Amino acid sequence: MLKYTEDHEWLRAEGDEIVVGITPHASEQLGDVVFIELPDEGREVEAGEEVVVIESVKAASDISAPIAGVITAVNAALADAPGSVNDDPQAAWFFRIKPADPKAIEGFMDEAAYQALIG
Repeated sequence: MLKYTEDHEWLRAEGDEIVVGITPHASEQLGDVVFIELPDEGREVEAGEEVVVIESVKAASDISAPIAGVITAVNAALADAPGSVNDDPQAAWFFRIKPADPKAIEGFMDEAAYQALIG
């Protein structure tokens, strides 16, 4: 089950890790993505810390870690094919994080709340 942030990220729990990507809404707002800089595996991050840089034909923006924890994996394929974020935002994950608080994901929006947010 997906959870969502107000910054238009999706989160999916898989075992003791959380997979993070951006929503279709965010992808549409960005336009064609041309470059993605991913964090280093093993990096310890705080909630709200900028961890990914995305550049599109419209703008550059950052993705922040939604929760505190350790980056356990990154989707290296995005470096070679950043446009895959536009093709299928919910399949093109950015990173996996092992949360400092395993229950942290529970505080995020469900699908209905996110749809209400974006109207």
